[in-house]
Amino acid sequence: MVEVARASVRLLDEGGLRALTLRSVAQQVGVAPASLYSRVESVDDLFDLALDTALADDAVMSESIRNADLPALMDAFFTHLTTHRWAGQVIGMRAPRGPAYLALSERMCVLLEQAGAPDPLGTAYRLSNLVIGASLTAPMAADEKRVAIDPEQAPTYARLHATHHISPQEILADGISALLASPSKPSALWASAGECQQDP
Repeated sequence: MVEVARASVRLLDEGGLRALTLRSVAQQVGVAPASLYSRVESVDDLFDLALDTALADDAVMSESIRNADLPALMDAFFTHLTTHRWAGQVIGMRAPRGPAYLALSERMCVLLEQAGAPDPLGTAYRLSNLVIGASLTAPMAADEKRVAIDPEQAPTYARLHATHHISPQEILADGISALLASPSKPSALWASAGECQQDP
């Protein structure tokens, strides 16, 4: 099954969602498509396998889940999702329930609970949604800067756009900081999260 999962990851990395079919995976692993049905029920199972395998095989993510604070963990997750650009799309279709994603979700909830977040799970959802959204839009950042804005239709937008330097990483970092800031104690939650060693 590991061979099937990694073949699915390769196909998705190379060709996106449309590249993953039972037939294409069967060709990758050298078996007849019909034989895959003894191991998976549908292409949805292949998406689930690929999603969790890609995360489990990411050494930086594995280390971050074990030891990173929340900002570093979310940054590593962003990098993972921009490396495997299909992953955010799959998460948008199917709630991740594989062991690697459960480990990520558990770590986020533990860190947030240790930091005193009033709603650890809700905050974990918000962080996950922010990171997933940022990863999906990051590839168009260069195009966003390159394409001019019509100043007659949107004068304020055009003026600000002309001098603004788009950085998906900075935008994400600012968003994470804002989500982690406690309304009553802006830095308390953040500091605690650093000290403590989807769906979230």
